[in-house]
Amino acid sequence: MMSKLSRKGPGVCTYGSSLLTGWLTLITGLSIVPLASAAEPAGLALTGAWQIRVSARDAKGQPVATTLDVRPPTLLTVNAEKFTSLPIFNPQAGGWVKGATLVAVRAQECTTPNLLEPDSLDLRTGPEPNAPRLTRRTDYEADLAWATIGRLTNGVLKAGQPVFATYRHGLLRLDSIVLTSDGRIVLREGEAKAAAPVPSALAEGELRLANVYLPGRIPKLEPAQLFPVLERTFPEPPREHPSPAEKFAPRTMAKLRSGQPLRILAWGDSVTVGTFVPDWEHQRWQEQFVSRLHARFPKAQIELVTEAWGGRNTGSYLAEPPGSEHNYAEKVLARKPDLIVSEFVNDAGLNEAQVEEHYGKLLVDFNAIGAEWIILTPHYVRPDWMGLKQEREIDDDPRAYVKGLRQFTAKHGLALADASLRYGRLWRQGIPYSTLMLNSINHPDARGMSLFADSLIGLFP
Repeated sequence: MMSKLSRKGPGVCTYGSSLLTGWLTLITGLSIVPLASAAEPAGLALTGAWQIRVSARDAKGQPVATTLDVRPPTLLTVNAEKFTSLPIFNPQAGGWVKGATLVAVRAQECTTPNLLEPDSLDLRTGPEPNAPRLTRRTDYEADLAWATIGRLTNGVLKAGQPVFATYRHGLLRLDSIVLTSDGRIVLREGEAKAAAPVPSALAEGELRLANVYLPGRIPKLEPAQLFPVLERTFPEPPREHPSPAEKFAPRTMAKLRSGQPLRILAWGDSVTVGTFVPDWEHQRWQEQFVSRLHARFPKAQIELVTEAWGGRNTGSYLAEPPGSEHNYAEKVLARKPDLIVSEFVNDAGLNEAQVEEHYGKLLVDFNAIGAEWIILTPHYVRPDWMGLKQEREIDDDPRAYVKGLRQFTAKHGLALADASLRYGRLWRQGIPYSTLMLNSINHPDARGMSLFADSLIGLFP
C-alpha cells in the first residue's frame, strides 16, 4: 500500500510515516526443449507452422503431453479512416513522427512498427470506394514500417484537406500454455493489442508453463517466439551484511532509522517523468520505491522530489542556462537532496570512458552538497536499438553505458541499483521484455517500473 502522501508543488511528494544452458537446440528442423516437471521448464517442440508439442509433469509428477494449435495472427481491415488534414511528411524525423499516425497501430505516444501490411495502404480524398486515389511519392509519402503518413508539397493535397485511409494491420498477442488443476495442458489466448500485450489470467490451481509471443504479422511460429517459464521470479542475490545502502549511503540509512527528515531526489528522463503510466502517482518507479522504503522503515519522514525531462539526458541538464526550467544547478543541486537516485536511459550512448569522465564531474558536485547517490542501470529498449536479434537468451546487457556504470560505481564506492539485470532475465520468466513497453520503444508499464523499485529496495536492509 502507498503511504500517506501530500503534494508540495509539481514533482514533490512527502511521505509521512543449468538452469537449461543451451536449452534450445535445432534437431531435424524442430525446436526441442527437454521434458520437465511443473517445477522445471516444460518441453516445447514446433511440429508445424502453428503447432506446438508440449510435455510436462502434473502435480503428482506424472508425465503429460499434448499438441496445441496456435491461432495465426489475424489481419484486420480499417476502412476510410478519416484525417481532417495531413501534415507535411518529414523524412528526417524518427519514423513514428514523420507524419500522422494510423490509429489502429498506435502505441502510447507513437506507433508499433511493422504492424501495417505495407501493400494495403490506400489513401483517397473521400470515404467512398470510388473517391480519387492519392499517389504515394507524388501526393503523399509514408513510412510503411512505422505507419505514418504526410502530404507532399507538390501534390494535389492542400493543408486542411481531409484524407481517408484504408489499410490492413496485425496486432501483438501473448498466448499462454497452462497446466490446469486437473492436469491438462491447454492454450489460453491473450488479448490482441497494438502495444504491451499481457498474458491471460490464471485460475486457482493453474500453472503457466510458457508464453507464445505473436509479434504482429508473422508467417509462422519460430523458436524465437517460444518463451518457456524457466524461473518463476528473479533470483535475488544473497543479502549482504552490511547492505549496500549501509555501506554506500550511511547518512540516508541513519535518517531512515531515526525518523529525521530525508529528501530523496529522483532525477531522470521520460522514464522518471513517468506520467504515461496509469495511476502514475503510485506506480512510477520512484513512488513504488519510496512506498516500500516507508513500509520497511516506519519511522521514516521522506520527501520525494522528482526532477525529470523527457527525451533528454544528463548533458542536456548541464547545458541549460540559469533560469531555465531544467537548469542543473538550480533544479538538482540547489534542492539540497540527501539522496539522489538517477535514471537516464538517454545517457546510453556513453561508453565506459565517457561515463567515468561525465559522471565523475557529477560526483564531485554531489559530494560538495553532501548528497549520497544511487545510480540505476537502464531498462532494455527496442531490441534493434540495442543490437539484439531476439528477446531470449539476453541476460548480458550489450550496452557500453551499462558496463561503464558498473565500473564507475565499483571504482567510486557508490550504490548501483542494477535494473538491467532484471530486464535481461525476463525471458526466463516467459516474458518478452518489449511487451512491457507502453510505446513499444522504451516507456515501461507499471510492471516494468516495479523492476526499478525491486533493484532499489534490494540495496536496503
